Amino acid sequence: MRTLPLPLTLTARLLPVALLAITGWAWTSGPGASPAGHTESPSGGGATPSASATAVAVQTHRKPPEPCDSISDKTLKSLVPGAKTAGKELASTDKSVRRTCSWNALKGYDYRWLDVTFEIKDNDAAAEKAYKDRIAEKSGGGAVPGLGDTAYSVVNLTTEDKQETREGVVIARASNALVIVTYNGSDFETKKAPSTDEINKGAIKAAKEAVAALEDGQ
Repeated sequence: MRTLPLPLTLTARLLPVALLAITGWAWTSGPGASPAGHTESPSGGGATPSASATAVAVQTHRKPPEPCDSISDKTLKSLVPGAKTAGKELASTDKSVRRTCSWNALKGYDYRWLDVTFEIKDNDAAAEKAYKDRIAEKSGGGAVPGLGDTAYSVVNLTTEDKQETREGVVIARASNALVIVTYNGSDFETKKAPSTDEINKGAIKAAKEAVAALEDGQ
């Protein structure tokens, strides 16, 4: 719809009012001051980014660390006796967002396996959602205090053809990254698995070193 011009008489009446308003504002406003009720953008007139847009842009960890360098040789020798400390990095479709290293060995009849995985998410909120989804799939565990922003540990026992295997999983979130450690063991002579305490402590020890490696490389 086309806006019609104001009648000349009405325009003449409004003009002094407008001039007074402008003059009054100039008297009451110092250099750089803004009219009441108006807040200027700190960027000089540009739109202020929304909180959600800012959150998306924040990415503490931009890429995973070298996974096979994340665990010390001393820890590897104690958790996976007989394994090559160099480890083996598993294939990944995108190493900028996910990397995994694996160590395993059979010493005598004792078998041990350790995996360390790093996953990088777009932001903290995405990492928090992925963390919650993962721990929902692995019930029966508990929180691990002092590890990353939040961490969870669970140990399960499986038996196949009378052979026991005990596996511990630790999932930790540090800002926008997840660290997942899997540690398991079996004894092929006795058919028994290592104790829950041994597997749980081993997985947590590896997870602490992996989180430290992540934070050192941020």
